[in-house]
Amino acid sequence: MFSKEIQDLATRLLLECRAKDWTVSTAESCTGGLIAGALTEIAGSSNVVDRGFITYSNEAKNELIGVNSDTIKKHGAVSPEVAEQMAMGAVKEAKTNLAIAVTGVAGPGASENKPAGLVYIGIAADNLDKPVVTKVNFEGNRSEVRSSTVRTALFLALSVTQKD
Repeated sequence: MFSKEIQDLATRLLLECRAKDWTVSTAESCTGGLIAGALTEIAGSSNVVDRGFITYSNEAKNELIGVNSDTIKKHGAVSPEVAEQMAMGAVKEAKTNLAIAVTGVAGPGASENKPAGLVYIGIAADNLDKPVVTKVNFEGNRSEVRSSTVRTALFLALSVTQKD
């Protein structure tokens, strides 16, 4: 189902989290649960993966993980501010050590005057003072943007787990 690269990244992230005795949650908009799916595709993931929030709508972002409605109104759902709040909200609501959050425009076409392929990835973790948010611009069709988002989000989360 997932590429070998994504499976390898998911496996490595699970191993790092297991070594730290960390649990993981996700807050996903444009990927619709694919990051949680990639992690749970790996046998033995249940002792690391706690839960995933699919927060496709603005209401879900607000109700499930506490993203401030004013932040969405001011900056748009696809923004670094929302990605940061999604990551913080996932850690808080799931009580996990690591959260991976993604919000973006998978396409086709622009949304909120933002181009297809624009994605913000937020990572919150116990070893960070505040969430790290990364802006990426992917090319390709909807499926390629979503797959690239999963791959990059797993890579960024793995990088965070390897920091002291």
